[in-house]
Amino acid sequence: MTLDTEQQTNLRMRIFLIGYMGSGKSTLGRRLASHLDLQFIDMDHYIEERNCKTIPQIFAEEGETEFRKKERRALEELAEFTDIVIATGGGAPCFFDNIDLMNKTGKTIYLNIDPKILADRLLKSKTERPLIKGKSREELIAFIDETLHKRNEFYMQAQHYITEPDADLDWIKDMIS
Repeated sequence: MTLDTEQQTNLRMRIFLIGYMGSGKSTLGRRLASHLDLQFIDMDHYIEERNCKTIPQIFAEEGETEFRKKERRALEELAEFTDIVIATGGGAPCFFDNIDLMNKTGKTIYLNIDPKILADRLLKSKTERPLIKGKSREELIAFIDETLHKRNEFYMQAQHYITEPDADLDWIKDMIS
């Protein structure tokens, strides 16, 4: 059996979705993986499974510094996988040389979503997120703006950008080809 060019490319494909929490990385990741016939991994779920703890438990029991070390180890492991779309944690690109690792080992796509949309999504979300727990909408928007200001230095190093999480999957496929 001979593989066509697209199939050969997919055998080596590794796509990292980066962006702020609530930007739609996991939702888009599942859709994109299915569309491209690739596997999908949510990096936070991967970390939880590897550590037998939820992300909030890791933060509460070990602190953010230890969580970021676990996140780095997970990223190094996932960077070895092929045929995969990986939804990273929101802060993953911003620590150590993680964004460089992602850019060297795969294609990076930044989901650049408006902070007000992010705030509305996060307030409706059922997921417990330690960094934003207990914030009002106004506090959350201010926190997102402040955090994005710091993180954009890393996010903007992505190879590709999407400003609409409902972007057409064929358009994304063409963009990363």
